[in-house]
Amino acid sequence: MADECFGLPRLAAVHDPLDPDRRDLDAYLRIAEEAGARRVLDIGCGTGVFALLLADRGIEVVGVDPAQASLDVARGKPGGERVRWIHGDATALPPLRVDLATMTGNVAQAIADPRTWRETLRGTFAALRPGGHLVFETRDPSRRAWQEWNREASYGVTEIPGVGAVENWVEVTDVSGPLVTFRSTYVFAADGEVLTSDSTLRFRERQEIETELIVQGYVVVDVREAPDRPGREFVFLARRPESG
Repeated sequence: MADECFGLPRLAAVHDPLDPDRRDLDAYLRIAEEAGARRVLDIGCGTGVFALLLADRGIEVVGVDPAQASLDVARGKPGGERVRWIHGDATALPPLRVDLATMTGNVAQAIADPRTWRETLRGTFAALRPGGHLVFETRDPSRRAWQEWNREASYGVTEIPGVGAVENWVEVTDVSGPLVTFRSTYVFAADGEVLTSDSTLRFRERQEIETELIVQGYVVVDVREAPDRPGREFVFLARRPESG
């Protein structure tokens, strides 16, 4: 199930203006270029920001996401008709043969259930052509990023054309081992409506991720830093073997 911030139409509609800085996607664009990718599967595509950047470069893109409201926003954007949008997740994909599969942002961590994570890696493997690549990022647990997720550090007010002012902030509500749950709050000045969205992320250790990738048949090609967040993230690049 999608979190409310992606699944509720009113929140999906303001997601992009509340998160306008997507410099994190530059590294993924470079990886797509390095891999010479002509067909890309964007897992957890959300409102389609990355999928549309790829499509603008003439790449054939399939975007998959469990949040219908986010897909509706993506479809309505300029160029949205150039992407194949699928409502669902990577555990049950139609037959595909892509050069590259991506999970940008929090997508990999948002797949918190271990069984669903394994099935996602398995489904992605099946969608890759032999020799195709998977790239995704996840926060380094040792940096304890959630300690910065509080109202004081995250509070902001954004003026959105056609919507008005929106206040928003995040607060951690539970930390249980590798699972961190936080609540995002949104206040719409136009009518005073307050909406909340609860999210849980799994903070996996680097070795845990590498082991699971190998178990699912991948070759781990590289583990990099996120250029815009040095020392805070692992960026995994894995490959389906040519003979796999």
